[in-house]
Amino acid sequence: MAGAMNVATGEGKEYPGKITVFVFMSCLVASSGGLIFGYDIGISGGVTSMDSFLSKFFPSVYRKQAEDSSTNQYCEFNSQLLTAFTSSLYLAALLASFFASTTTRVFGRKWSMLGGGLTFLVGAVLNGAAKDVAMLIIGRILLGIGVGFANQAVPLYLSEMAPARLRGMLNIGFQLMITIGIFVANLVNYGTSKIKGGWGWRVSLALAAVPAATIAIGSLLLPDTPSSLIDRGHSEKARAMLRRIRGTSDVDAEYDDLVSASEESKLIKHPWATLRERRYRPHVTMAILIPFFQQLTGMNIIMFYAPVLFKTIGFGADASLMSSVIIGLVNAFATLVSIFSVDRAGRRVLFIEGGIQMTVCQIIIGVLIGIKFGTSGVAVLSKGYAAAVVLFICFFVCGYAWSWGPLGWLVPSEIFPLEIRSAAQSITVAVNMLFTFVIAQIFLPLLCHMKFGLFFFFAGWELLMTIFIAMFLPETKNVPIEEMNTVWKKHWYWSKYVDEASKGSSVE
Repeated sequence: MAGAMNVATGEGKEYPGKITVFVFMSCLVASSGGLIFGYDIGISGGVTSMDSFLSKFFPSVYRKQAEDSSTNQYCEFNSQLLTAFTSSLYLAALLASFFASTTTRVFGRKWSMLGGGLTFLVGAVLNGAAKDVAMLIIGRILLGIGVGFANQAVPLYLSEMAPARLRGMLNIGFQLMITIGIFVANLVNYGTSKIKGGWGWRVSLALAAVPAATIAIGSLLLPDTPSSLIDRGHSEKARAMLRRIRGTSDVDAEYDDLVSASEESKLIKHPWATLRERRYRPHVTMAILIPFFQQLTGMNIIMFYAPVLFKTIGFGADASLMSSVIIGLVNAFATLVSIFSVDRAGRRVLFIEGGIQMTVCQIIIGVLIGIKFGTSGVAVLSKGYAAAVVLFICFFVCGYAWSWGPLGWLVPSEIFPLEIRSAAQSITVAVNMLFTFVIAQIFLPLLCHMKFGLFFFFAGWELLMTIFIAMFLPETKNVPIEEMNTVWKKHWYWSKYVDEASKGSSVE
């Protein structure tokens, strides 16, 4: 693995320039696209634990958990219709990501963000006013389209705007916004659950309009990235933008590399077909496996269903919502660790450490729940025992928040050559959303049938993905996005797939 280790030292072309207030503010505004994704992740789990919501839309689930105290608690919320409410969004996001690829490439990154924000806004209004399950799920589908467009465009925008040595920090702003959205959603759920009259869930769902409006309005204020401007034929605007975001007039080297990348990308008439070429095997592998593994950490299950999960393992309704607030806060603060270390320690170190930490925590959580509930699923946790479960879930969340959470979006967005960048990012989003949908849809049935063994199931996947990263992911810190192909050429395994004609050889 010597080749990968050489890249880990930060060898790469150094372009002149510094981080400017302009580029920082642009990345901050663009990162707000993560709020809509995070708010939805946090809000859906809390809403589905509210009795007033369940009794209106999912009465069979409400009756099961309200009327039969002897019900196996692993199976209390097992309803395909209930999971369809949560997971329909991610199926819609999967399909939308492919349309977003064309919009992002032809019109620019900011217009995909605008379209995503406006669609999410309409979905939020429909959900807040929902009269039946059909209206609820139509609203969720519109939310999903918004998430698909935003998640396709925002990571690309951040990677293209940021200077190479700070690309990790600025890109992870997207994940930080996701965690803030989750935390705010948890607070909202805790507050609205106390509204008398049983209509608090409407406030929770309708308030998704706030982050939607934030990214929609913010996108109108964003500048286009130099790469996008060059690719769409605005060369002089691109040079002027590059000077502005780098804070220097000495941008010729970076500009020439961007032009070279754009010219090569224009030779590609069918990017989807081009992705099948042997030289792009490493890129496509990462575009598929990193988001696939990210979903199999089990983190989104904890965030989707945290209130439901805590209620299932013996917490009261208020206690389950408060536990979710604590987890959301831990998630947000732990993401800051990644922001300040990713461009120093590198991507691989955080991936591997986080993977080991999550594996250990999942095993401990599985043991703790297994001891109390066994396979019968009928038990009540003491406050001390419940606190221990929450503590190890918080340790698990920390491991995810500074590794697979942010890096699952950062690494795919920075490794693709311009000629396949939009198409490959769509694959990343589509795979992420596909397995978010699958895991969200099957989690409650799996919990019902596998019981505490489900945590060991996720632990096994976390061990596998950590080994995968250690063996197959080269270090990408400090490497300019235009010459990223050098990391594959130096890798012990991937070098045989990347020939001398591939993009990046001209700038080595």
